[in-house]
Amino acid sequence: MGLKKRMKLPTGRAPVIAALDVGSTKVTCLIAQVDDTGDSANPDIRVLGIGHQGARGVRSGVITDMEAAEDVVLACVGQAERMAGTTILSAMVNISSASLRSRIIREEVGLLHGDVTDGDVRRVMRDAHARVQAGNRQTLHTIPVGFSVDENKGVRDPRGMVGETLSVRLNEVSVDPSPLRNIGLCVERCHVEPEGPVFSAYASALGALVEDEMELGVTVVELGGGTTSIASFFEGRLVFAKTFSVGGQHVTQDIARGLSTPLAHAERMKVLYGSTMASPHDDREMIDVPPIGEEQSRTANHVPRSMLIGIVKPRIEETFEFVREALIDSGVERVAGHRIVLTGGGSQLNGLREYAGRFFDAHVRIGRPRGLAGLPEAATGPAFATAGGLLAYDFRAPEEGLAAAPGRVSALLGLIGLGRGSGRSAA
Repeated sequence: MGLKKRMKLPTGRAPVIAALDVGSTKVTCLIAQVDDTGDSANPDIRVLGIGHQGARGVRSGVITDMEAAEDVVLACVGQAERMAGTTILSAMVNISSASLRSRIIREEVGLLHGDVTDGDVRRVMRDAHARVQAGNRQTLHTIPVGFSVDENKGVRDPRGMVGETLSVRLNEVSVDPSPLRNIGLCVERCHVEPEGPVFSAYASALGALVEDEMELGVTVVELGGGTTSIASFFEGRLVFAKTFSVGGQHVTQDIARGLSTPLAHAERMKVLYGSTMASPHDDREMIDVPPIGEEQSRTANHVPRSMLIGIVKPRIEETFEFVREALIDSGVERVAGHRIVLTGGGSQLNGLREYAGRFFDAHVRIGRPRGLAGLPEAATGPAFATAGGLLAYDFRAPEEGLAAAPGRVSALLGLIGLGRGSGRSAA
């Protein structure tokens, strides 16, 4: 997957970019026009077309039926193209496989002249690159966390400092190659070249967070249909990432099994009556539950809302426990665990924001796509944060060059503020 190719509108106006969010419950395609005549780092992005289809052939972020998934992606792209009045050649895509892993790589070199030069910085970067390329996993992102000169940690620009050693810490986010290849193949079969790919929660963060949150410390919890992904930031950098094979679909399945009702009715009950916060009236509020196989019958079971909440809450608690344990085990809970931003369709569950605040003892808000003009009202919710972040990826997250080739080291230097061409921070 290479660099994004920008399309031109038939009128030859501004370039066009596209994003394709392939999830377990929905597929979204956004086509947008970019006006970077002003600030090239923060251009105006105007959505021209949107396609939105229920997903098929995808489970927990992995393709399970290529033909079914291809049909949905093709319909979604076609819908967006008709609305935009243009045909796309490529699209930035996402990945949310449970095989995703985040690790910190530390590389150290001795200083040849006593003080840190540009050559020393490039040398430690190239050595780190060699370690990133080792192994049989596919690297998605390689993000510099910071430099150290001897025992002085947290250095952003080490040039000119005096010492004996220079080290760099990089956060490498990688996945098993098989799920990545299958998603790429699915998109290619729809006559669209896949670009990226981008870790889903990272894309959500780029689409929903503000700079101060990334600087002070924050964790994005993306509650998708088949997976839950987290992306933790501190001092403007992605410091931790992880994905779990549990999401909103599992809550729906719990309801269907627990109340012996069809999945479609279970989903409807979850959306309309589901909650994580109990109220004094739940025992008296009755819900109609049609039994499986008797949907057309006028007879239906009646259960109190408290029973539904008793099914929903344990699964949400389990999911949040996975998140909390991951933050604690990784060591980032102290710097990024006191501020939580919830994204994804699952974050729209009634009472979830308040419950998350109590569970994590943190400030919690719902993250929605920001910085996109022309986005339809129906697409401004947290379920579209990933698609919005994919559109903005080129501008809010500069190239993480170590993941691609040694020749991209200069791009990475720009990412951390040491190059000439970029003043943008690593989102």
